[in-house]
Amino acid sequence: MPPRINIPPITRAILIVLLFQSLLSAAIRYRQWTEHSHIVIPYLTLVPQLSLLYPWTFLTSALVESNIFTLAISGLTLYHGGRYLERAWSSADLAKFLALVTLVPNVLTFLVMIFFFTLTRNESWTLTNIAGGVSIQVAFLVAFSQLIPAHTVTLFRGILSLKVPRLPILYIGIVTVLSLTPLLSRAAVWQAMFGFLVSWTYLRFYKTVFPDLDSSQPTSLRGDASETFAFAEFFPGPVKPFVGALSDKIFEILVAIRLCTPFSHADMARGDRALQRGTPGTARAEAERRRAIALKALDQRLSAASAGPASRGPPPVQPSGPTVQTQPQLNTHTAMASKPGDVLGETKFEPDHDDGKN
Repeated sequence: MPPRINIPPITRAILIVLLFQSLLSAAIRYRQWTEHSHIVIPYLTLVPQLSLLYPWTFLTSALVESNIFTLAISGLTLYHGGRYLERAWSSADLAKFLALVTLVPNVLTFLVMIFFFTLTRNESWTLTNIAGGVSIQVAFLVAFSQLIPAHTVTLFRGILSLKVPRLPILYIGIVTVLSLTPLLSRAAVWQAMFGFLVSWTYLRFYKTVFPDLDSSQPTSLRGDASETFAFAEFFPGPVKPFVGALSDKIFEILVAIRLCTPFSHADMARGDRALQRGTPGTARAEAERRRAIALKALDQRLSAASAGPASRGPPPVQPSGPTVQTQPQLNTHTAMASKPGDVLGETKFEPDHDDGKN
C-alpha cells in the first residue's frame, strides 16, 4: 500500500482553490484569446477599474495564476510552506496569516495602481491584473526567518549560501526582474513589497505565540522581540546600520501616534531567550521534539485506521526488551518537526556566535 500523504486541512483547501481557479482562468483565456487582445477576468483577478463589483477578488485573486510556471511555484510553496507552518502554528493561525498577507497587500497594490493612473492618466494602470501568490510566498519566507533564523540555505551545489533571513529580499529582487517579462505583471513588485512589510509587522508585533516552556509566563504572548527578527536583519551587513536607524525612527513615530506599542522589559527578556530558538536543549527545541513525536504517532494511527480490517495482522507480541524508561533518549535534532530542508532545500544549522557577523 503506497504511503498516505497527510496534508493539513487549511493547506489542502488552499491548494484545491488555487488549482480550480487557475484552470478556470486558463479555460476562459483560451476561449477569448486573440492575437491583439488584452484579456481581463474581473471576477477572478483583481482589476482596479472593474473589480469593485466583485469584492471577493481582493482575497481570492491571490489563488489565481496565469501560467504554468507561476502555478507550479505557488503550488510547491503552499504545499511545503503551508504544511510546515500549519503544524508549527495551528490551522486557525495559518488561515488568519494567509488572509492578512493576501488582503492587505492587494488593497495597498490596488491603491498604488489608482495613484499612478491619477498621475499619468494612463488607463493601463487600472487595467493591470493584480493576482498570484507573490505576497503569500514572500510572507512564508518571512515566517521561516522567524522560526529558523540561524539556518543557512545552500543553492546550486554550494555555489550560493544564504541565511534564511536574507531570502525575502532576494525574492523581491527576483520578482522585480520577472515583472519586466510576461511571467509577472507590474503589480507583482508591489505585492511582494507589501507582503514583506505586512507579514513582518504582524509577526513582530501582533501574532499570539506560545509561552516559553522554561519560564513562568502568561498564556497570551504577542509579537517577537528577539534581535534575530529585527527589521535590519533581513538586509546585508553593510546596509544594516542605516536600515536599523531608519526603522527605529519609523517605529518611534508609530508609537507616538499609537499604532504600535513598545516592547516591555519582559518582552525584551523573552526575546533574548528566543535568540537560542532551535538550539539543542532549549524550550523551542523541546517543543518541536514533542510535536514531532505526537505528529508521527498520529500519522501512524491514521495509516493503520485507513488500512482496513483485512490488512491487519495478529496482535503484536509484547517486547521482552528493556522498558521505555531505560531506552536511550531521542536526539533533539533528529526529532525536529517538519525539517526545514523539506521546505527550503538543503539547509544546515549555524548558530550565531557574534551578532555583528552575518
